[in-house]
Amino acid sequence: MAAAHKGAAVLQAHLGKLSRIDKKGAIDLVTEADLGSEKAIIDTIRGAFPDHAILAEESGARQGDDDCQWIIDPLDGTTNYAHGLELFAVSIAFARQGEPVFGIVLNPATNELFSAAKGQGARLNGRPITVDGTDRVSDSLLVTGFPYNFATVLQPLLMRFSNCLQAARAVRRLGSAALDLCYVANGRFAGYWEQNLQPWDTAAGLVIAREAGAVVTDFENQTYQINSNQILATNGKVHQEMLNLLRVEEDT
Repeated sequence: MAAAHKGAAVLQAHLGKLSRIDKKGAIDLVTEADLGSEKAIIDTIRGAFPDHAILAEESGARQGDDDCQWIIDPLDGTTNYAHGLELFAVSIAFARQGEPVFGIVLNPATNELFSAAKGQGARLNGRPITVDGTDRVSDSLLVTGFPYNFATVLQPLLMRFSNCLQAARAVRRLGSAALDLCYVANGRFAGYWEQNLQPWDTAAGLVIAREAGAVVTDFENQTYQINSNQILATNGKVHQEMLNLLRVEEDT
């Protein structure tokens, strides 16, 4: 938690004051805030657990005990952040033998801290949270995201979006996978789907969603792993209906 708050403090200090925005890809951004937040998080974790391995979005993998790995996204929602939209988060997960067992997602702009440990439930600012009870997609608010390489999977992506848009009460796109998963966890959304994510995008949110009662799979209903290419997280009651909506021609 100390690491998350230190990273968040860096983000808040730079919000609205960025001197430079670089591109890792055509639309994939990185700022001095990402880099500063990541350094603050890693320094804090290394100070407490110097032998643990680390996988971070900006600096990649750092050697250590592979059975104990920290998975870090110092700024999930960089595009939102760069434009002053306060939908972004620090995401930190701890994985034991490759399985995420603890997660924290902190939105510095709203002071919402989501946390969960395997077998201990999920919390928002210390209060227990759970998924909602909606049992039909037609009564559901859904959320999705588009991958940076959307042009390579455009047709199936648009077909899935169209199917869900027509079936649901509404669909949102917030721009932060970590927050999307947390918002399923506390019942703001009944379902979330996306593809082509990285482990740091979902590791912490995965623990939080599951501990809140969410069902998390890929689009073929196989158990979601942090290296999976697709993610579907729902309250469980609309999961099969969502799987049916996402079943389109295979991506090329």
